Amino acid sequence: EVQLVEFGGGSVQAGGSLRLSCTASGFTFDDSNMGWYRQPPGAECELVSTISADGTTYYADSVQGRFTISQDNAKNTVFLQMNTLQPEDTAVYYCAADQHGGRWAVRLPCRVPAYSWGQGTQVTVSS
Repeated sequence: EVQLVEFGGGSVQAGGSLRLSCTASGFTFDDSNMGWYRQPPGAECELVSTISADGTTYYADSVQGRFTISQDNAKNTVFLQMNTLQPEDTAVYYCAADQHGGRWAVRLPCRVPAYSWGQGTQVTVSS
Protein backbone atom coordinates (compact mmCIF):
# COMPACT_ATOMS: atom_id res chain seq x y z
CA GLU A 1 0.00 0.00 0.00
CA VAL A 2 1.28 3.45 -0.91
CA GLN A 3 1.79 5.60 2.18
CA LEU A 4 3.18 9.10 2.69
CA VAL A 5 3.63 10.18 6.30
CA GLU A 6 4.36 13.82 7.11
CA PHE A 7 6.02 15.43 10.12
CA GLY A 8 7.14 18.90 11.10
CA GLY A 9 4.16 21.22 11.05
CA GLY A 10 3.47 23.67 13.84
CA SER A 11 3.01 27.29 14.84
CA VAL A 12 5.76 29.89 14.51
CA GLN A 13 6.20 33.64 14.56
CA ALA A 14 6.81 35.54 11.33
CA GLY A 15 10.44 35.22 10.34
CA GLY A 16 10.79 31.77 11.85
CA SER A 17 11.57 28.43 10.23
CA LEU A 18 10.10 24.96 10.00
CA ARG A 19 11.27 21.78 8.32
CA LEU A 20 8.70 19.37 6.93
CA SER A 21 9.46 15.76 6.12
CA CYS A 22 7.56 13.15 4.15
CA THR A 23 8.50 9.48 4.33
CA ALA A 24 7.22 7.22 1.57
CA SER A 25 6.57 3.50 1.34
CA GLY A 26 4.83 1.10 -1.01
CA PHE A 27 6.36 2.33 -4.28
CA THR A 28 9.71 2.89 -5.94
CA PHE A 29 10.78 6.21 -4.46
CA ASP A 30 13.87 6.61 -6.65
CA ASP A 31 11.75 6.58 -9.84
CA SER A 32 9.09 8.97 -8.56
CA ASN A 33 8.63 12.74 -8.64
CA MET A 34 7.87 14.26 -5.26
CA GLY A 35 6.26 17.56 -4.39
CA TRP A 36 4.60 19.74 -1.81
CA TYR A 37 1.22 21.43 -2.14
CA ARG A 38 -0.42 23.74 0.37
CA GLN A 39 -4.00 24.76 1.04
CA PRO A 40 -4.44 28.26 2.48
CA PRO A 41 -7.63 28.93 4.44
CA GLY A 42 -10.63 28.95 2.11
CA ALA A 43 -8.61 28.11 -1.02
CA GLU A 44 -7.65 25.19 -3.24
CA CYS A 45 -4.27 23.50 -3.14
CA GLU A 46 -1.39 25.36 -4.77
CA LEU A 47 1.90 23.85 -5.85
CA VAL A 48 4.79 24.93 -3.62
CA SER A 49 7.78 22.90 -4.79
CA THR A 50 8.74 19.71 -6.63
CA ILE A 51 11.82 17.56 -7.04
CA SER A 52 12.12 15.07 -9.87
CA ALA A 53 13.82 11.69 -9.84
CA ASP A 54 16.90 13.25 -11.46
CA GLY A 55 17.06 16.01 -8.83
CA THR A 56 15.56 18.87 -10.84
CA THR A 57 13.67 21.29 -8.58
CA TYR A 58 10.83 23.76 -9.00
CA TYR A 59 9.63 26.52 -6.68
CA ALA A 60 6.58 28.71 -6.78
CA ASP A 61 7.44 32.40 -7.11
CA SER A 62 5.92 33.06 -3.69
CA VAL A 63 8.49 30.83 -1.93
CA GLN A 64 11.54 31.18 -4.19
CA GLY A 65 14.60 32.01 -2.13
CA ARG A 66 12.93 31.08 1.17
CA PHE A 67 12.04 27.38 0.79
CA THR A 68 14.31 24.49 -0.18
CA ILE A 69 13.22 21.02 -1.24
CA SER A 70 15.55 18.04 -0.87
CA GLN A 71 15.41 14.27 -0.69
CA ASP A 72 17.21 11.39 0.96
CA ASN A 73 16.75 8.38 -1.29
CA ALA A 74 18.24 5.99 1.26
CA LYS A 75 15.45 6.93 3.68
CA ASN A 76 12.68 7.36 1.08
CA THR A 77 12.14 10.85 2.46
CA VAL A 78 11.56 14.28 0.95
CA PHE A 79 12.03 17.47 2.96
CA LEU A 80 10.83 21.05 2.72
CA GLN A 81 12.95 23.57 4.62
CA MET A 82 10.89 26.73 5.12
CA ASN A 83 12.73 29.88 6.18
CA THR A 84 11.61 33.46 6.74
CA LEU A 85 8.04 32.29 7.14
CA GLN A 86 5.30 34.86 6.66
CA PRO A 87 1.62 34.86 7.67
CA GLU A 88 0.76 34.29 3.99
CA ASP A 89 2.46 30.87 4.28
CA THR A 90 -0.22 29.69 6.72
CA ALA A 91 -1.80 26.59 5.20
CA VAL A 92 -2.18 22.86 5.42
CA TYR A 93 0.84 21.38 3.67
CA TYR A 94 0.52 18.12 1.73
CA CYS A 95 3.28 15.88 0.46
CA ALA A 96 2.47 14.35 -2.95
CA ALA A 97 3.98 11.67 -5.17
CA ASP A 98 3.58 11.49 -8.95
CA GLN A 99 4.26 7.92 -9.99
CA HIS A 100 3.19 8.33 -13.63
CA GLY A 101 5.53 11.01 -14.93
CA GLY A 102 2.81 13.55 -15.65
CA ARG A 103 3.03 17.33 -15.36
CA TRP A 104 2.37 18.87 -11.96
CA ALA A 105 -0.74 21.02 -11.78
CA VAL A 106 -0.12 24.49 -10.35
CA ARG A 107 -3.52 24.64 -8.67
CA LEU A 108 -6.10 21.90 -8.06
CA PRO A 109 -8.59 20.55 -5.55
CA CYS A 110 -6.60 19.01 -2.74
CA ARG A 111 -5.91 15.28 -2.66
CA VAL A 112 -7.06 14.41 -6.17
CA PRO A 113 -6.42 10.71 -6.92
CA ALA A 114 -3.98 11.48 -9.76
CA TYR A 115 -1.30 11.71 -7.05
CA SER A 116 -0.56 9.91 -3.81
CA TRP A 117 -0.91 12.22 -0.80
CA GLY A 118 0.32 12.60 2.72
CA GLN A 119 -2.13 13.22 5.52
CA GLY A 120 -1.44 16.95 5.64
CA THR A 121 0.24 19.00 8.34
CA GLN A 122 -0.84 22.44 9.58
CA VAL A 123 1.62 25.33 9.37
CA THR A 124 0.52 28.49 11.15
CA VAL A 125 2.57 31.70 11.00
CA SER A 126 1.58 34.55 13.28
CA SER A 127 2.69 38.17 13.47
